[in-house]
Amino acid sequence: MKHEKTYHSTKIETENEPITIEGPISSDQLSEYKFHEGLKAFRPPQRQFEALLDIADFEEGRILIARTQDTIIGYVTFLYPDPLERWSEFKMEDLLELGAIEVASPFRNYKIGSTLLKVAMMDDYMENYIILTTEYYWHWDLKETGLSVWDYRYVMEKMMGAGGLKPYPTDDPEINSHPANCLLVYIGENVPEESIQKFDKLRFLGKYQQRWL
Repeated sequence: MKHEKTYHSTKIETENEPITIEGPISSDQLSEYKFHEGLKAFRPPQRQFEALLDIADFEEGRILIARTQDTIIGYVTFLYPDPLERWSEFKMEDLLELGAIEVASPFRNYKIGSTLLKVAMMDDYMENYIILTTEYYWHWDLKETGLSVWDYRYVMEKMMGAGGLKPYPTDDPEINSHPANCLLVYIGENVPEESIQKFDKLRFLGKYQQRWL
């Protein structure tokens, strides 16, 4: 499958300076900027920045960023699911995972997360993919935000909805280990029925595998 990527951008005006939302961008472009120290939800900032540089070079990888003039203050990643996860079981070329989305805490009042997703979906080629993301409450910044698990879940659903992702049922044990966890999915307009059926089997892989026992 050829992974075409078309750059798009927009700006968010703030009381201090404009924030640029742009992508997909290359590792060379990423390396021109500093990485905000507040981007530490998944791993230490420098290691996370190195991970973004790697993803940007993947054939299917997409990195979109939010930045001030010289500092990345938010990002979203799209790439193939981890080989160790159920979502890679069928090695679907048209299945991408929204692997991470993060915004530095001083900038969380500007709807940057939802704008990142809107800009990502400006690329018409995204209609060729099924896009999924798995949300686990233990990844959420409940302490910093002061939100309850359910309030945070609502915020995540609303933000992901800006990119067209909606909750889908699954029998995945990790997702079902807590009622606030969820699977969110977008199915592009150009995705063939065969891929949709494969994805349905992935969502209920436990039942599918039992048929063959």
